[in-house]
Amino acid sequence: MKKSTVIETKERTRKVSSGPLREKARSMQRLIEAVGKVIQKSGYAGLNVAAICKEAGLDRKLVYNYFGSLDDLIETYVRQKDYWNAKAKTAIENLAQNPQEINADNVSSLLQGQFEAMLKDKALQKIIHWEIGEKNEILRKLSNSREEMGEQLLRHVDPYFVSDGIDIRAMLALQIGGLYYLSLHAESNGSTFCGLDINQPQGKERVKNALDSIIHKAFEKTDFTINP
Repeated sequence: MKKSTVIETKERTRKVSSGPLREKARSMQRLIEAVGKVIQKSGYAGLNVAAICKEAGLDRKLVYNYFGSLDDLIETYVRQKDYWNAKAKTAIENLAQNPQEINADNVSSLLQGQFEAMLKDKALQKIIHWEIGEKNEILRKLSNSREEMGEQLLRHVDPYFVSDGIDIRAMLALQIGGLYYLSLHAESNGSTFCGLDINQPQGKERVKNALDSIIHKAFEKTDFTINP
């Protein structure tokens, strides 16, 4: 066989094999996105294989072929939408690997990113609302995963704050929880909170400035320097 013929044969094989792989990836993403659409239309109670596959326009068996179970499909969806397990994951892992780069600016940026994500992403709002509204094994796993993600940073910074009498874990818990609630309140209720309208740029900016100020003041009160 000529060399050119061998190359052409290999090229055709690659195209044939890559085609089904691309189709599988597209179908998987359609199913994942369909989970969010069903939640928006019918709420959490409407999540079942029939409804999801109807929304995606795909055969039911693909849920089991690609994800193994309905729960695994839903878990894939919520992990993709979750700020800490998706958007913030790379930044946190990089800081955990290079703890000497952890500072007030980085921590503030992570929390402000959460605030922006919650305000903009209605699907994420739905997930958080679902998480605090009922017990669910999938959402418990998601919450545990967030804790593991945060622990990568906290184990580096905690000793420095504890030695100066600052409970950084409790401080961050109040800030993160407050940002979740303010975002949900702004979307669901629409009224002001402590006179701040979070749906308006000025109100949102005041919250972000206050968040940044609190974090920087906490770091300034401790001798926080991690040597490489």
